[in-house]
Amino acid sequence: MLAGTVGAVFAVIILASLAAAPRRASVEGFFSGMEEGGRAPGLWTLVLSQVTTWIFARSLMNSAILGYFYGIAGTLAYAGYYASFLTGGYIVARIRARGGRSVQDWLSGEFGRAGTICYNLVIALRLLSEVFANLLVVGLIFGAVLPDVQAAGTASILVVAVLAFAYSAWGGLSASLRTDVVQMVLFLVVFALAFGALLVSPEFNLGAALTAPGTSGGYLGWVLLAVAALQVFSYPAHDPVMMDRGFLADPETTRLSFLHAFWISALCIIAFGLFGIQASLVGAAYEGELIGTWSMMFPGWIFALLLLSLLISALSTLDSALSSAARLVVEELRLAPRSLNGGRAAMLAFALGGTGLTLWGNATLFDAVAVSGTASMFLTPVLLAGLVLRRRVPVWSYLVAFAAAMAGAVAYFLRSTPLVAAILPEGHKYEQLFVICLAVLAIGFAGVITGIALRGRVASRA
Repeated sequence: MLAGTVGAVFAVIILASLAAAPRRASVEGFFSGMEEGGRAPGLWTLVLSQVTTWIFARSLMNSAILGYFYGIAGTLAYAGYYASFLTGGYIVARIRARGGRSVQDWLSGEFGRAGTICYNLVIALRLLSEVFANLLVVGLIFGAVLPDVQAAGTASILVVAVLAFAYSAWGGLSASLRTDVVQMVLFLVVFALAFGALLVSPEFNLGAALTAPGTSGGYLGWVLLAVAALQVFSYPAHDPVMMDRGFLADPETTRLSFLHAFWISALCIIAFGLFGIQASLVGAAYEGELIGTWSMMFPGWIFALLLLSLLISALSTLDSALSSAARLVVEELRLAPRSLNGGRAAMLAFALGGTGLTLWGNATLFDAVAVSGTASMFLTPVLLAGLVLRRRVPVWSYLVAFAAAMAGAVAYFLRSTPLVAAILPEGHKYEQLFVICLAVLAIGFAGVITGIALRGRVASRA
């Protein structure tokens, strides 16, 4: 009964998304998101698109899981990443003030091909992880509601991947922006009903939830909040979905869209985290990335609303990731012609790659955030020195920062191997992540500062 209801409502949502997609696709709309007549998207189109693509299914689950284990500290740690809207808006404004049309445009002017090659590699991995992680949540949901159907998870992953690709490939970025608005409104309605039910539940106490330590104590949650603080400047710059939306409208509309997206998305993430915190407070056992836990905690209709919230957010992020993948391959890498078919071919490649990673069997949701966030940290010293302070950073300094960040990301991913374990300090993986982030920043800043100093000495001698 539950599976049928969730499946039927989700099918209606997909049909609504298809109906919202533009009837005719143009090349400019596909890659630049322009509406009919060449108009830029409006403020609330940008706001709702930014929010729904950032409170994606993986993020909702991460917030709830961290809340379950580490209480309010864990949920705040994940919400800390949403300050990326503030730092991301600042980065976009500085690039646009200097005449740049994208992050790649600025990096190309500063570092040539080396700048864009390194950056594009990181964001390609980011986009693949977006497709992978959101399809993974879809599989977890249908695997939980149809436990007796052996292939339910795999089948749902394939069906959603095909449908998301179908309407994304029709209209590209313009389709993504339109469907984001529909999906975000639906998400807010569905989630508001579920959250309201939680607040009026006799077992729920807001004061207890806001001071809850979680099942494992709050210490590691605060460690993760420190990690988020270290990554939050570079994190938005490596997210092509956010950055792409930073260059569509005029500067004032863009500034306001980032500001509104920050507070709306942060509130949604914290609110969803309370569902995980509540599970820890009532002593519920952790089962199936909390999906199994919620099925035993809440009435069927609340559980269904939670699942629909996750499915809507997954669908929204998938189409946005695919539209950004098309722009990356066609406009930045120039590996395909700037045509509808060229963009669709790029989307298909990323859809297949992300689906393949999902079916491969990796089910660790937060690790995808930690790895990509660490890889992005090479941008912190580069952006601060080159974009904010306007100092010329040598290419070799840029490459040192990049190598340090990639080494840090690999070290965290392979932390359990004997070689890496012998290098890292003993402790919980989140403590090791914090140390890795400090080391990445230390090496990156050392390389950039040294490069600027040496360049200054050469210039003074000349």
